Amino acid sequence: MTDAVPIPKFEKTLSAHQIDLMRSAPQTLQLNITKMCNQACVHCHVDSSPRRKEQMSDDVLAQCLSVLKKTPSITHVDITGGAPELHPKFRYLVEEARALGKTVLVRHNLTVTMDPHPKTKESLSYLPEYFRDHQVEVVSSLPYYQEFFTDKQRGSGVFQKSIESLRQLNAVGYGKPGSGLILNLVYNPAGAFLPAPQADLERDYKKELKAKFDIEFNSLFAITNMPIHRFRFQLKKAGGYDPYMNKLLNAFNPSAAKSVMCRSIISVSYDGFLYDCDFNQMLGMHIENDAHRLSIADFDVNTLLNLKIKTAEHCYGCTAGSGSSCGGNTAN
Repeated sequence: MTDAVPIPKFEKTLSAHQIDLMRSAPQTLQLNITKMCNQACVHCHVDSSPRRKEQMSDDVLAQCLSVLKKTPSITHVDITGGAPELHPKFRYLVEEARALGKTVLVRHNLTVTMDPHPKTKESLSYLPEYFRDHQVEVVSSLPYYQEFFTDKQRGSGVFQKSIESLRQLNAVGYGKPGSGLILNLVYNPAGAFLPAPQADLERDYKKELKAKFDIEFNSLFAITNMPIHRFRFQLKKAGGYDPYMNKLLNAFNPSAAKSVMCRSIISVSYDGFLYDCDFNQMLGMHIENDAHRLSIADFDVNTLLNLKIKTAEHCYGCTAGSGSSCGGNTAN
């Protein structure tokens, strides 16, 4: 067995390929509004679970809406968590963002529709109709179209709940041709390997889900597992961290590096601080200006355009193979 190659700093690899990672005017404001979730998935980079209590305050929500109102370049609001629907002001946020003319995407884990709220025990079975009524784009993780692999990654019984939830979304029009109701699925590997080609996965998912469950959806996003938090811990425990990092390094794709999502997205944590992406957020890599950590109250496009994007070892996950982002592949 050959020794692992030392991982160079990500900036050094960018420099070797003459890539200058420049920020553009933000197009998406991604809001992580709660760390509470009805699940505790083994790959979760947010470390969400039913026991987490962190959530965005009313003041921070108001500041986020103010930024949306005064920043025309931001056309999309990406609401995530945890399970964002568990936040008490989730519907308020959706409706206010829609009233501002923004496209609203919700990172919906499917089973939250089926499970009672971990804290209030409220039923969230109304969500499919609510999403439809407010023209929300739904992005849902389904690790695989077979029960064993999904339950292995997300917990026993999750696959069957997910299938029922997808049927409910289809029943109100999501994923149906001509409906205008967008339902996208997310695939990420159940282990320390890169995803298969996104187009091939999408074709297989559509064929299998239609044939076995009569389920339809729009697109599939293939996302690489990021070597941080729970997944990093698992890799370290099994002695697989260095081999995985070398796999990412060897698959570095300059085209993917030029199209990383941090160029056009700003991630906001539940406590209002700004980050270049959701992964940097989970690692505490704040956007800073002269050592001052910027919050949503400091939001200014011109300031952000002049600040360097922060990178680290995990960034190799976004630039391996066909690239990885919250919207799937970033390169061919």
